[in-house]
Amino acid sequence: MNILDPQGPVAAADKAILIDSIAIMLAIVVPTIIAIFAFAYWFRASNPRAQHLPDFAHSGRIELVVWSIPTLTIILLGGVAWIGSHQLDPREPVPGTGSPVRVQVVSLDWKWLFIYPDQRVATVNSLTVPVGAPLQLELTSSSVMNVFFVPQLGSMIYTMNGMVTHLNLRADQEGNYQGLSAHFSGDGFPGMMFDVHVISPLDFPNWVEATAKSGKELNADAYKQLAQQSVETGRPTYRLPDPRLFDDIATQRIPPGPGPEIADNPAKPKPESGAASVR
Repeated sequence: MNILDPQGPVAAADKAILIDSIAIMLAIVVPTIIAIFAFAYWFRASNPRAQHLPDFAHSGRIELVVWSIPTLTIILLGGVAWIGSHQLDPREPVPGTGSPVRVQVVSLDWKWLFIYPDQRVATVNSLTVPVGAPLQLELTSSSVMNVFFVPQLGSMIYTMNGMVTHLNLRADQEGNYQGLSAHFSGDGFPGMMFDVHVISPLDFPNWVEATAKSGKELNADAYKQLAQQSVETGRPTYRLPDPRLFDDIATQRIPPGPGPEIADNPAKPKPESGAASVR
């Protein structure tokens, strides 16, 4: 969760917005705190020079200060949010070096599936990308709504069943980073983490070749088994015979998963109520 140590342009812009917003708000917070202590000191009972004005009702100058400073703060914060939100549009391409890498992301219960349709491989809870390359992420969910987030690369984005969201990122430093789910989705939510490996562009083809030799094949039947709710502690890899698997998931040609269920929860509605699932 080291959001103050960005490793890409999007995360760096997020950090700048965060710091700028805090600085603008401190323009009110700091003077207010100072004024509290100053007023308490000046109007103490032992200060004979402090004037008591019981008939005081209105001051135009005080009204000007009280309303103008918050108004200016709101304008500045709104400007930062407006400009930043447009500059960091998730669909906006991020320039980089080399060919873009397309990754299709599926949030499962409670794990992450990463499909590389152009490389014909897939991984679970492990995202490997070349440094400096534009990353084009397409995201959906197998069941309930979730949120994809890599703090050091930036930009939380929701995943929802039956639709596809887009996110463009870039990693500027080789290394290992942490990704996570940022939206509660049931019992296995705390373990819904994934690794992000940023490697050299020269090593990326070698990784693809090694992954393609996996003995497991990700077809529709294997996906349905993988979509069953469970916490995956390993990092399995798959060969991808059909690069259209993600499209079948997103368009619901492969039926959605049931969503998280708690079998031993005494407060869970009975099946005849029609609310046996959290979906």
